[in-house]
Amino acid sequence: MMTFITQDKKALYRNAARKLLVAAFWLTIWQMIYMNIKQEILIVSPVRVLQRLLELSHDSSFWQSTMNSMVHVLVGFMLGLAAGIVLAVLTSSFQTMHDLFYPLISIIKATPVVSFIILALVWIQSPQVPAFTAFLEVLPIVIGNVTSGIAKTDRNLLQMANSYRFGIVKTVRRVYIPSIMPYFTAACTTGMGLAWKTSIAAEVLAATKISIGGWIYDSKVYIETADLFAWTAVVIVMSVILERLMINLMNKVGKKYNVNL
Repeated sequence: MMTFITQDKKALYRNAARKLLVAAFWLTIWQMIYMNIKQEILIVSPVRVLQRLLELSHDSSFWQSTMNSMVHVLVGFMLGLAAGIVLAVLTSSFQTMHDLFYPLISIIKATPVVSFIILALVWIQSPQVPAFTAFLEVLPIVIGNVTSGIAKTDRNLLQMANSYRFGIVKTVRRVYIPSIMPYFTAACTTGMGLAWKTSIAAEVLAATKISIGGWIYDSKVYIETADLFAWTAVVIVMSVILERLMINLMNKVGKKYNVNL
């Protein structure tokens, strides 16, 4: 028992050390580029970005803006998730629903994000644009992945469930969910990253007040390169944190249904 624990700790330390070395490598490259250019209007040093982040963190508007942007992302993501699951089930179960909705889904996938943002600015109020844009980006990903999971469900298992008269609820829980979970997890992790990108882009174009995108827009207007890098770093960190939380949640759900993700 102690041997396994020691081995696990060693593996954890090696993994952490490897990640630190990778981070150090890219930070060194960044610093070298900065030292070579020597123009802070074009690029600032990692130290200056960290310094600016610490300065911003002492302002209450920093945390309020971060929370507002997170709400925009999560609202759009959850709406896209819910609508995507419902539409995936409907389009997989009924050919008419498939024929009705898939042209619309194809249009959403093919249309540039900036077009949706500009149209949304005409249709709805500016504060709702980021969540709406995130919703549109997440929707087709969830539909595509969940539909693939349903289509690739083992037919032998479905026949067995029918033979033993599982019923709809038990069949969904014992057969469909374990089959769909890997595809659903991939949709969640991919969708979360896209939701952050599109939501922040919408905040920038909509000049949304008290949001990360709003601060990025201001940093562009006033040519505050340090602020631009600092807020971009916040977006990256928040996106990674939420993605890791999503993966951990999906792993726990997968274990419940005996699925290795």
